[in-house]
Amino acid sequence: MAERIQKVLAHLGVGSRREVERWIREGRLKINGELVQLGASFDPAKDQLQLDNRPVRIKSDTTVHPEVLVYHKPVGEVCTESDPEGRKTVFHALPPLKNGRWVMVGRLDINTSGVLLFTTDGELAHRLMHPSYEVMREYAVRVLGVVKRETITRLQEGVMLDDGEASFDQIVDRGGQGANHWYHVVLREGRNREVRRLWESQGVEVSRLMRVRYGSIHLGELPKGKWVKAASKQMNSLRTIVGLKPL
Repeated sequence: MAERIQKVLAHLGVGSRREVERWIREGRLKINGELVQLGASFDPAKDQLQLDNRPVRIKSDTTVHPEVLVYHKPVGEVCTESDPEGRKTVFHALPPLKNGRWVMVGRLDINTSGVLLFTTDGELAHRLMHPSYEVMREYAVRVLGVVKRETITRLQEGVMLDDGEASFDQIVDRGGQGANHWYHVVLREGRNREVRRLWESQGVEVSRLMRVRYGSIHLGELPKGKWVKAASKQMNSLRTIVGLKPL
């Protein structure tokens, strides 16, 4: 049965809806030899799909088992499948899949470490990233010096960045020694470098940044550069947060 191509490919783990829409806008996706338009329908049982003029092999969706991978991204790795500068990417250590592919849930900049999620379920990835679901992200932030109370208040009430107003839902003082001071902050969206830009808007220098939680998934004691598959309870917790039925 034909459905909108973004929905079908996300369900089959080929890519998130956002990725598929980007492929379409860039003219990289074809159905039966014809360039795909946004809103096009696709039937994996009848239609042939090409990405960058290469056939995309799609098996029955029963062969794609939804999984979630929790990865501890180190500083220095880039959030892309390949890098023209030859830098190490977050995909280099992921386990291979027989069917489907790992879809990255959001991204972290090269100087930020911490929890990064991957999944074979493109629809889950789409919802976890979409602003309308307001999935909480928690970061540990090291700054220089103790931040004034009025600055904390402004950051929670909202400040104007170059791409619109932004704020932290919560800021918790975690103390520190010497010139360094730690705070844990929570926000419900994932704009580019948003945590750093919020602090910098107040003249506060961030010397270290680590994401310690995405939704209901905590980084815990997972070593840098290592991954672990989420247990079914953890996966279903993520699905519930974004309105998907538990498996």
